[in-house]
Amino acid sequence: MTATHYPNPLITQRADPFIHRHEDGHYYFIASVPEYDRLELRRAASLEALATAEPYIVWRKPERGPMSALIWAPELHYIDGKWIIYFAAAPSQTIVDGLFQHRMYALECADADPLRGRWIERGRIHTQFDSFSLDATSFEHQGKRYYLWAQKDPAIRGNSNLYLCEMENAWRLKGTPVMLSKPELEWETRGFWVNEGPAVIVHGERIFISYSASATDENYCIGLLWADLSSNLMNPASWHKSPTPVFTTSWENRQFGPGHNSFTVNAQGGDVLVYHARNYTEIEGDPLYDPNRHTRIKDLEWDKQGMPVFGVPPADNR
Repeated sequence: MTATHYPNPLITQRADPFIHRHEDGHYYFIASVPEYDRLELRRAASLEALATAEPYIVWRKPERGPMSALIWAPELHYIDGKWIIYFAAAPSQTIVDGLFQHRMYALECADADPLRGRWIERGRIHTQFDSFSLDATSFEHQGKRYYLWAQKDPAIRGNSNLYLCEMENAWRLKGTPVMLSKPELEWETRGFWVNEGPAVIVHGERIFISYSASATDENYCIGLLWADLSSNLMNPASWHKSPTPVFTTSWENRQFGPGHNSFTVNAQGGDVLVYHARNYTEIEGDPLYDPNRHTRIKDLEWDKQGMPVFGVPPADNR
């Protein structure tokens, strides 16, 4: 198969990118903005056209309260005929015990057009810990809906682990969450001990979870979990973990810290990896406040064993 040559970067200064291809054939894009103060959506008939699509602000953070700072990592989902945005927010920029104070929240829109529709705050999504939590995604499997996210367990070293739980509805969990992965390998613990930004894709007889690890500089990279489709996803023993990262910095192509990915499909139905990366390493201050993590896309290939081949992040071409 010939790889598609997409514009790179696709969208500048948009981190934690998420692209949803809707049943109407349109692509919807959402991501963290450098100001971390709002949620924007854009829509286009093709992946390439997202670059110039008009952004619509669908929500702005309030001046005070638990959602008044650092709006991070939104995702757009279509669940039971309604639009849902998951995102993380903090009450301030204050760091406590080495961590920001993010919790996870949901918005809902019952209108057909999420760009111009009315969005309702559905509040915080409560989990087993009242601790730093973010990067939520959701997926359906064998008639059940699941919530997958990153969170700090006070008893485990590091910033965040990956957790999975069944959902009662689009903003409420059901049952007891289980931990699928924690930062423990060398490449997951560079700078910070991190497992975050999970994304789900199904291929053949397996379900895969990609996730990001380490500090958000050139050490940032993508790891991989997988389980058989027929297995009990809520049993951590069902999941296998790649001993090495599957997508990393390319010094040759000057692509640094590729991560926080999602998946979509192209017009031909082929799988596409959506991610962010910088094209330089000279960051002044906290990397989180450097605005130049750009949204990028590339084809995702599969080997003969049915495993994903992420490849190498391609060089900028514009």
